[in-house]
Amino acid sequence: LTSLLCLGDCQVQTPCRIQKCTTDFVSLTSYLNSALESFDLEFCKALRAYSACTYRNSKVCRGNLDYHSAVLGISDLMSQRNCSKDGPTSSTNPEVTHDPCNYSGHTEAREHQGGEKTPPPTYLFCGLFGDPHLRTFKDHFQTCKVEGAWPLIDNNYLSVQVTNVPLVPGSSATATSKITVIFKSYQDCTDQKVYQAVTDDLPAAFVDGTTSGGDGNTKSLQIVEKVSGKYVEMHARYIGTTVYIRQLGHYLTLAIRMPQELAMAYKESQDLQLCVNGCPSSERIDNSGHLPLPVMGQLLPQGGAAHPRSVYTLETATTKCHEKMLVKDIYFYSCVFDLLTTGDVNFTAAAQSALQDVEALHPRKEHWHIFPSSGDGGVGKGSEFFVGPGLVCLILVVFL
Repeated sequence: LTSLLCLGDCQVQTPCRIQKCTTDFVSLTSYLNSALESFDLEFCKALRAYSACTYRNSKVCRGNLDYHSAVLGISDLMSQRNCSKDGPTSSTNPEVTHDPCNYSGHTEAREHQGGEKTPPPTYLFCGLFGDPHLRTFKDHFQTCKVEGAWPLIDNNYLSVQVTNVPLVPGSSATATSKITVIFKSYQDCTDQKVYQAVTDDLPAAFVDGTTSGGDGNTKSLQIVEKVSGKYVEMHARYIGTTVYIRQLGHYLTLAIRMPQELAMAYKESQDLQLCVNGCPSSERIDNSGHLPLPVMGQLLPQGGAAHPRSVYTLETATTKCHEKMLVKDIYFYSCVFDLLTTGDVNFTAAAQSALQDVEALHPRKEHWHIFPSSGDGGVGKGSEFFVGPGLVCLILVVFL
C-alpha cells in the first residue's frame, strides 16, 4: 500500500545504527585481557568488525556526528595497534568468548547474548550412606535393601552405579561395597572417564590412571584426594557437577550435586534411577516411616555365619549418636537404626559425614535437616523416616 501511494517518489527512511556498532565493539573487547599475547590480534579483529559495521551504515549515518566520531576513532586505533584493514573479523556473537567447558559460565553467556536476565541454574542433591539410607533429588528420604548392583544416576552426562552387600545374616539390611562413576564424553571438554571404588580400594585416579579430563590447563574434570584411601572428590566443571566418595569402616558413602536440567536429561528407558525416583516399593525396608529392628538376642538362621549381634540398646545407641549429632533429624535416627542393626560404630561416622556432605553440597540451607516428626521440608508423604508412632514401635520392638 505504501509503495502504491508513493509512486516511487518516497524513500523508506532507514535509521542510523551506529550505536549498535559501538555496542557490539564494546561487547567484543570487554572480555579481552591486555596481558595476553593474543590481545592485539583479537583487538584488531574487533576493530575490523567495527569498521565493517560503520561502512554498512555509511549512507544512512552521513549526517550523524556519532558516526563520524566512530570512523575517526577506528582509524586512530588501527594506527596505534598496527592493524591491517584487511583480515579476519570477530564474530558479533559474544558466546564464543566464553569457556564452553565451564557450566557456570553458560548462563552468563546466554544472558549476554539475549539481553535478558536469566535465573541462575537450579542444583539438586542426592546422597547414599549407611544401611543404605537414600536421599533423593526430591529430598525424599528412604531406607532400602537394594542388594546387588543398582543405578543411582543414568542420564546423558553421567552414570553412577552402586553395589550393596548384606550386612547381618538374617537381616535385609545392606551397605555399599562398590561405586562406579562414568563421566560420559562431552564435546571437547573430556573423553569418557570411568572411576571405580571398592571396599579398601578408594583410588585417587580414574580407571585409565589419569586424574583429570579435557585440556591439561583447564581441567574441566578433576579428581582431588582429600584423605588417602578414605575420601575423594570429583569436580566436573563442564557439567557443574561435584561428587564425594568416602570409605567409613568397611563401606562406602556417596554424595552428589548436579544441575537439574542435566540430571533430568534422560530417556524413558533410563527411568530406574534411585536418585530420581527413589527405591522401588519392594526394595524398601521402611514402611511409611517404620523400620523393623532386630530383636535383641535373636538367633541366627540355621547354618548362618557367626556374626556378633549389636551390643547397643536403644538408650546406648541414642547416646552414642547424640555425641556426634546434636540435631535429632533423620541422620541422627539413621545412626541409631544402624547401630542397633549392626553394632558397628563406623556407621555413626557415616551418618555424621553424610550430614556434613549435605551442608557442603545441598543448595538450600533450609532443607539440610529433615525431621522425622514432620511431613514438610521437602519430604513427600509416605517417605518420612521415623514418625512419632514409629519411634514408639522402635522402643517396643527393642525391649520386648
